[in-house]
Amino acid sequence: MPTDPRALQIASLSALLAYGMLRLDFGVPAERVAVLAATALGAQYALTRLAGLPRFDPKSAFISSLSLCLLLRTGSLGLAAAAALVTIASKFLIRARGKHVFNPVNFGLVAMLLVSDAVWVSPGQWGSPALLAFLVACLGLVVVNRAARSDVTFAFLLAYSGLLAARALWLGDPWRVPLHQLTSGALLIFAFFMISDPKTTPDSRAGRFLFAAAVALAAAYVQFVLYRPNPLLWALAACSPLVPFVDRLLPGPRYEWPTAGRPAAAADVPSGALTREAHA
Repeated sequence: MPTDPRALQIASLSALLAYGMLRLDFGVPAERVAVLAATALGAQYALTRLAGLPRFDPKSAFISSLSLCLLLRTGSLGLAAAAALVTIASKFLIRARGKHVFNPVNFGLVAMLLVSDAVWVSPGQWGSPALLAFLVACLGLVVVNRAARSDVTFAFLLAYSGLLAARALWLGDPWRVPLHQLTSGALLIFAFFMISDPKTTPDSRAGRFLFAAAVALAAAYVQFVLYRPNPLLWALAACSPLVPFVDRLLPGPRYEWPTAGRPAAAADVPSGALTREAHA
């Protein structure tokens, strides 16, 4: 079993993309996949050199390109390339206390949604079959446990489920309504592969619980008060700038990707420390 959780995440996202393209007819052409991957990897390499980092690590950039393949929809290869470039650049340019502030894919998607009507995210593309939900949950569970961030995933799912159940009780909806909302493939992909990013979540477990609850509340507000599409993406983007403050309030050990001889774990790095590997 590989020690780096990113290897498992690449395998999981690749399997989901293949399933979506072959069985769900996502309509993601091979040339868009190639453009997203090439742009993300090229941007990671160029910015690694510009930042003077000791080595080029393609894994995080490749994960970002796979996530964009799963979520981003546009008829323009140029806009797809721009989304990949913005996604990778955000890791290097928007930072606080040695960490990039936003989940890169979340930032790239939200930025492109704000600047162009020719870009969209289609959460309904996954449908809500129980088989797909089970598949995504199982693959995601492996990844978050290897990345030591299963707590934020389950805290978010618990908080969001509670809010959906409370709303159903308030409105007198049958239980099949919140259950249907919770079997969304898009929700599970968000919970297991986006909010659980170990490099952009709070360092302490208490901080991650607080962050997960804040994202769940923000998502419910966007969805049921503002009535905007893609509430999970907007909620995570709105709450991510709070992470540096949560880390000050509830400090904890900084997560570091594994290196030779050291497994993936929360390293004993002070919250304010800036390491040269932190851009990954």
